[in-house]
Amino acid sequence: DVALTNLFFLFVGDSTAKRQQDVNHLLDRIYDHLHYSDLKQISDTFSPEADTSMYTDGGAAAHHLMEELNDHRLLEQHHWFSLFNPRQREEALMLFDVLMHCKSWECFVDNAAFFRERMNEGEFAYALYTAVIHSELGQGIALPPLYEITPHMFTNSEIIHKAYTAKMTQTPGRFEMKFTGTKKNKEQRVAYFGEDIGLNIHHVTWHMDFPFWWKDSYGYHLDRKGELFFWAHHQLTVRFDAERLSNWLDPVDELHWERTIHEGFAPHTSYKYGGEFPARPDNVHFEDVDGVAHVRDMIIIESRIRDAIAHGYVTDRDGHHINIRNDHGIDVLGDIIESSVYSPNAQYYGALHNTAHIMLGRQGDPHGKFNMPPGVMEHFETATRDPSFFRLHKYMDNIFKEHKDSLPPYTKSDIEFPGVAVDKIEIIGQLKTFFDEFEFSLGNAVDESKDVQDVAISAYVHRLNHEEFTYKIQVINNNDNGVLATVRIFLCPSQDSNGIDIHLSEGHWSCIEMDKFYKKLNTGLNDIERKSTESTVTVPDYLSLAELQERTDQAVASGSELDLHEYERSCGLPARLLLPKGKVNGMDFDLFVAVTNGDEDKVTDHPETDEHGGTHAQCGSHGEKYPDKKPMGYPLERSIPDERVFHDVANIKVAHVKVFFDENH
Repeated sequence: DVALTNLFFLFVGDSTAKRQQDVNHLLDRIYDHLHYSDLKQISDTFSPEADTSMYTDGGAAAHHLMEELNDHRLLEQHHWFSLFNPRQREEALMLFDVLMHCKSWECFVDNAAFFRERMNEGEFAYALYTAVIHSELGQGIALPPLYEITPHMFTNSEIIHKAYTAKMTQTPGRFEMKFTGTKKNKEQRVAYFGEDIGLNIHHVTWHMDFPFWWKDSYGYHLDRKGELFFWAHHQLTVRFDAERLSNWLDPVDELHWERTIHEGFAPHTSYKYGGEFPARPDNVHFEDVDGVAHVRDMIIIESRIRDAIAHGYVTDRDGHHINIRNDHGIDVLGDIIESSVYSPNAQYYGALHNTAHIMLGRQGDPHGKFNMPPGVMEHFETATRDPSFFRLHKYMDNIFKEHKDSLPPYTKSDIEFPGVAVDKIEIIGQLKTFFDEFEFSLGNAVDESKDVQDVAISAYVHRLNHEEFTYKIQVINNNDNGVLATVRIFLCPSQDSNGIDIHLSEGHWSCIEMDKFYKKLNTGLNDIERKSTESTVTVPDYLSLAELQERTDQAVASGSELDLHEYERSCGLPARLLLPKGKVNGMDFDLFVAVTNGDEDKVTDHPETDEHGGTHAQCGSHGEKYPDKKPMGYPLERSIPDERVFHDVANIKVAHVKVFFDENH
């Protein structure tokens, strides 16, 4: 009933263009007061508790937040915000709760305008983003990229200082943002990946789409959330390894609590309010972090999780055993390792991932001696900038691998598709990468003043991109009738950093998911052409705030429809990063194509006509079942003691390809 009520207001009460305009205006100049007269008037006159009939909970959430506000218990404005700070997260979720209980867009925007002027800016932005993502009232809205809303989290301090100088001297500026470190640091070779602002957006948005604090009482269940946590971060790790191989580096080593953290990190970024992000020197040993955890606690939590994997079951909070030696086990394990509200026993298994982020982020000041603000690892926006992010996730990835290796390997009958054969794989176009320039606005990085006019201020950064290409896959269906197929495409490094061949039996865990889609196969020969831009792993470049405002304002003024469906989801790898960098003379990869039985895989009746939000491969589908019954990574996610099993089935084929890097682009 609540869903129907919300949808009524969604389509009858307010147009998509008007709702989009409201969100644009709410997020513009987030650190300043509202600049738009209609929202300013709402903020001055609206009372969240005056009419409780506009909420589905009778105004309980609004009453709770107002009590906290009136008693001056909320975090002040002009202060840093971290989701890993329990109290700050609680406050942000109070506003999220209010917005999620709104029956209409009018209620939603009135509350947002009211609390925007009274809550911490970071808490407000987080609550608004997550509410737009998860509320049915947010359907059709494209959120502006966070690197333009909170640019301090994505931009080097030097560039922020130049932006202030440009505004104060009334001199328009366009500044080059370089990656942190120097050539003396070998990690500099792959900084373009971890510091890619599009990758940063993917990571933070994934954690907004699948927040660890999510409760099903907010409206729906996040299907296979734990498994998605594993798979999305596993893919980040293997992609980072592929970038390292592209730059003559070994795959990343895992971090461990009892080993030295060899690589330090100097972020060269600052909070808008709160000073510099703390640096971490080289060759640091993990220390206990006051008020967070002891190192021995982390070792104990890890051992409990590994014991569960060895036993094949976890123990829930009531003492019952949950079998994990099956396809569903990875989902339970993901909920435990993160850990999320879905964890069956957070008290016993702890929160390995979340606590580890804080532990690593605080190693520059573990005892609070210097009162440093949170480190980059304590923000999903900035975490991938630190190379140790990937070392930390390699450590957790190896725990997941331990579980996957405990499952029986796939047999021929597990992976074959009777009557279907992949006959030929071709690439139309060349697999070629290059660096291009990307420009984004720094307008929100500088303060507003009535006495100083705005000038055009932007930063530009070099980023990895690739030429578009098309897969051409010939599939023969020898069955008497048409069949539904799932096409699964992976790119697997075929040589290590020493030029030694990597066989599938050892390299399957390093394969990159490139695409996954459904296709109806007619009897006989089928020519399947699939563009790289259609990948269900990736999203296109985000529209800038200025582009969003221009399109939206035109639609509102003309009364026309505004269709931003293509940009509605920010969760997904940037399309530019689909291919690893490769090498000037070509880098060898194996293109692995598996065509499996779609009727056994599907969860809806006609999946071949619906891409499930475009990026379902690693980001699922909002409020829906994950659109593939098979385990994520199938059929390469389990151990492969004998790879001949893949050679004995006709529905799987491997082609050798090279990825070239154009250094003169």
